Amino acid sequence: MKKIAGILVSLGIAITSYSAVANELVFNGKLTQGSLIRGQLPAGSQITLNGETLKTNSQGKFVFGFGRDADLSHSLKWTLPDGTTHSRQIKLEAREYVTQRIDGLDQKMVTPPESVLKRIRQDAANVYKARAGKSDSDALFTGFIWPAEGPVTGVYGSQRILNGKPGRPHYGLDVGSPTGTPVVAPVNGTVTLADDLYYSGNTVVLDHGMGVFSTFLHLDSMGVQVGDTVKQGEQIGTIGSTGRSTGAHLDWRINLNDKRLDPQLLVPPRD
Repeated sequence: MKKIAGILVSLGIAITSYSAVANELVFNGKLTQGSLIRGQLPAGSQITLNGETLKTNSQGKFVFGFGRDADLSHSLKWTLPDGTTHSRQIKLEAREYVTQRIDGLDQKMVTPPESVLKRIRQDAANVYKARAGKSDSDALFTGFIWPAEGPVTGVYGSQRILNGKPGRPHYGLDVGSPTGTPVVAPVNGTVTLADDLYYSGNTVVLDHGMGVFSTFLHLDSMGVQVGDTVKQGEQIGTIGSTGRSTGAHLDWRINLNDKRLDPQLLVPPRD
């Protein structure tokens, strides 16, 4: 960790304790596109990112994030309880994203039939609702663990070309393992959705607090229900290939409000 002009910055994996004293701003996360940043100021402080106020909890903790194609320059400004103001310019590292070609797919997996469009729209509304809350939990301020064992088979931000047709970027982290492999909570959370969706099959959404949600797609089985609270490492389901999937894998996604972030930046590197 290095200290820059009254700011403590950690560029590695999440630290498990946060403390802010004097005029110090503490934040943790990789300064790159797709990253979730967790920070803290002395309680009672106020902070803005590019002029937009960030919500702080009673301990002065806050979160913000940068999408896949976020601008590289950003401005943080904060006011301490004594009224003094400070600012910091943030420069992000640009990322290059891989292209993944998937050919030979059934056409309904590329362009859904008209008969299921109503269901797809309802699924999208249900997922939006499941991610709409902002609980006061700060569980996400502990270190995340991998939700499943297995090799990485798909990465965040990659551009997928399906049957020769460019699709939207992939916003998840794919872990390939056999059907039935346990899927666990990467950090404490509350279940806000557990349902079978057209595209993503058996899908679970966990609320980690402060607008941060995990989503787990294509599960073979779901072991939780809406309203359940789960601890880090507790099993929530098993890997499968439900929905529009080409093989058994877990697609894990992280959302901060409407921003889609990279889960791989939150977990320790694998050998």
